[in-house]
Formats: sequence, C-alpha cells, structure tokens
Amino acid sequence: MNSFKMMAIGVFMLVSISAKAQVSVNVQIGTPPPWGPIGYTNERYYYLPDVESYYDVNSSMFIYNNNGVWVRRTYLPRQYRTYDLYSGPKVVIRDYRGETPYTSFNDYRVKYAKGYRGGEVRTIGVRPVIINSKIKKTNNIRVQRNVVKSKGGGNGKSHGKGNGKK
Repeated sequence: MNSFKMMAIGVFMLVSISAKAQVSVNVQIGTPPPWGPIGYTNERYYYLPDVESYYDVNSSMFIYNNNGVWVRRTYLPRQYRTYDLYSGPKVVIRDYRGETPYTSFNDYRVKYAKGYRGGEVRTIGVRPVIINSKIKKTNNIRVQRNVVKSKGGGNGKSHGKGNGKK
C-alpha cells in the first residue's frame, strides 16, 4: 500500500510538471501610441510607408535608415518631423518576430510605396489640436488647425498702443 501511495504521488507530480511546461505567455511590454491603429494591441511593429520607417511599440522608437545605417530613435528624421502620424498610413507587421524588421524593407517599400493609402484606419487616440498655444483634444481626427492670435492691427476696436484710460 505504501508503494502505491508513492507511485500515485510520483505520477501526480509528473503530470503537474508537464502541465506547467505547456503554458505559453505572450507579454506586450510597450503600449501602442495614440496614433496607432485600433485593434492591433499585440503587434510589435508598424511600417510607415510615407516616411520609409518602422515604429517599435515595445520600445516606443522609430527605426529608419540614416545614411546606410538602421537606427532607433524616439523621433523621425528631420525631414519628417512635421509628418502627421494620425492621418498617415500604417502597415501593421503581423508576420515578424525579432529585433530587425528592416530585413524585409525592400519588400515593404515595393508593396507599400510612398503614397500608399490602403483602407481607412481609425487610431487608438485622438489627435491633439493646438489652439492658442494650448493643446486640446478633439474627436475629429481628420482636421488639425492652428489658431494664432493676431498682434496689433486688430479688429478695428483697438485704439492703438496707448497707455489705457486716464
């Protein structure tokens, strides 16, 4: 009877260990940016055709070719610093796992050339809008406007550069 108990305990432990070995964990370290496409929270890379760059969600960095060397930066190259990430196309890379998505750059550049539009993609967040030097959020993610207050000249109600009432 004692050996039967020992054997049962041994089988139970063996089954427990093999059950634990079958558990798979998928950890998403980064948070998708607000301009990222809705519905792809588990994907690591986006390809940005208009700027020929990648975005790594895990590290929150852009990956682009800088004079023949692929670099990771928190910003886009100088010529694209004003690029609108909210309205620009994003290709979600679903079939790649690794650290160097640019190994398929030539394929992506041909398949998704500059000017590629694809289908309409909604973004996770709303585009910030600058109004009078303050950032406000709007639900209209297609329009961004900058309102600049005029200095002088006015609307006809000002009385010049006087010192006010006396």
